[in-house]
Amino acid sequence: MRVAIADDDPDIIDFLGKIVEEQGHVYVGYSDGPSLSNALLRDTFDLIILDWNMPGKNGMEILKWMDSAVEDRPPVMMVTSRTAKQDISDALNAGADDYITKPEDKNVIAARINALLRRNSGASAMDVVVEYGDYLLDRIGQVVRHGDKEIALTAKEFELTDLMFRNRDRTLSRRYIMETVWRTNAHLATRTLDMHVSRIRSKLGLKPENGFRIFTVFGYGYRLETLGNGG
Repeated sequence: MRVAIADDDPDIIDFLGKIVEEQGHVYVGYSDGPSLSNALLRDTFDLIILDWNMPGKNGMEILKWMDSAVEDRPPVMMVTSRTAKQDISDALNAGADDYITKPEDKNVIAARINALLRRNSGASAMDVVVEYGDYLLDRIGQVVRHGDKEIALTAKEFELTDLMFRNRDRTLSRRYIMETVWRTNAHLATRTLDMHVSRIRSKLGLKPENGFRIFTVFGYGYRLETLGNGG
């Protein structure tokens, strides 16, 4: 999973970032509100860890702005030194999914990060075999079946297929896909991504009559859309 951490204290970003990495996820740090809001318009994240007091745009302003500006808003965990009950209720009412006051034990933070990520990813992310419409994905054998037909995919093609089906109807940035599937920066070999998207589109027959299509969001990334009998 990919996590954005926004805090004006670089030591806090480093502390939280190490917790995120120890859980097997990756993170990107931001030191002010405008940097985070700009990133949210051009990139994809599975979770945002947000401080309240930041220069430029504070955490509450970010929460309120996200409601109208960010499509498919990821869950938000507030991690802040503000302990007043009114602050906690205001943040939760503004859209925060969790609220942690500093300082907090790293194991508690890790558990609550993973709880939000599990809740957001859904049960299908944990299943060995999962169905989407007429498509069946076997994550152990890395095999896709469409009806009675077994579709041969390379390891990366299967990872990309799995990622897109798990995030169907959600726009994924190029950077998010490259870092999740190839574990590399999005600016490296973007033609590789385009080629793999083209291959799985063709091999899986992702077209309206089969219930799904891959839609290109120019300048941003891709979205697997559910159509008709997909689901």
